[in-house]
Amino acid sequence: MRTATHKPVLVVHGGAWAIPDEAAADHESGVRKALDAGYAVLSRGGTSVDAVEAAVTIMEDDPTFDAGRGSFLTSDGRVQLDALLMDGGRMKAGGVACVERLRNPIQAARLVLEKSPHVYFVGTGAEQFAHAHGMTLIENSELVLDRERERLTQAKQREAAGLADDTFSGLEDDKSPETAVARASEAEDFQSHDTVGAIALDIDGNLAAGTSTGGTLNKTPGRVGDSSLIGCGCYADNLSAAVSLTGWGEPIMKLVLGKWAVDRVAAGTAPELATREAMSYLYSRLGGRGGIILLGPDGRFGIAHNTPAMAWGVATENSIQTGLRL
Repeated sequence: MRTATHKPVLVVHGGAWAIPDEAAADHESGVRKALDAGYAVLSRGGTSVDAVEAAVTIMEDDPTFDAGRGSFLTSDGRVQLDALLMDGGRMKAGGVACVERLRNPIQAARLVLEKSPHVYFVGTGAEQFAHAHGMTLIENSELVLDRERERLTQAKQREAAGLADDTFSGLEDDKSPETAVARASEAEDFQSHDTVGAIALDIDGNLAAGTSTGGTLNKTPGRVGDSSLIGCGCYADNLSAAVSLTGWGEPIMKLVLGKWAVDRVAAGTAPELATREAMSYLYSRLGGRGGIILLGPDGRFGIAHNTPAMAWGVATENSIQTGLRL
């Protein structure tokens, strides 16, 4: 009989951006449902990998978020999805990118982790691999919402008028986190970044992390962001920490920010401090904005963002908490 040596913890996020008041309830409800599903796995002795997969699947199925059904559309009006799942105990990972015919890319990532000697599949190859291992292929139109067609039309109109979102601009004179939040709040077209992610610690002391996204609005087909890249949008290692990020993918990739953060924990920095340092580094170095959740092998965790809001939730043995601001 297994003896529990660790108290399980689950932390999730549902994107970091200027979440409007009218969307707040849906975001908090979405992360709460993800916590319920994932922590149910942990509470019955399930693995951290199973818990992360369960939590992320719930958010992929929720059209509130930019993952799975309801994701942002590419410039040619399709949904392309990326996801990564990493097991910090076995140091195994599985990722997929630019998939168009899978409802739950996190489940495809799990198949890559468990069933393949490889780590990463893209496009039709990823779809064929997932289908060969039991996943149903769907029509891309099943992932597309009219809401997103309208959003894409508006984005193209702004682009044609020379009014493309300028919140992706690079370095600014004042790079303090406070200024980042203020300027993001003032940007009328501050884009949604509802990438979802989860990190977990199970009773055996194993960490896991997962991240899933539909990418950025009006992106060029074939673009892959940070979410599904090891060490960028996601990472897990029992000897350091588990992490999932959301936000501006290109700056996060350039800094390999997920690995940067878990290395801080391995060096002795508390996760709560490491998350704040990561967001400061992201902005001071490249003007990037986003959010991060980080969980150490001792169960300590950190949450931070340098955007006006981030949907987040934490489940432990004694409580479940959700919020949009820290």
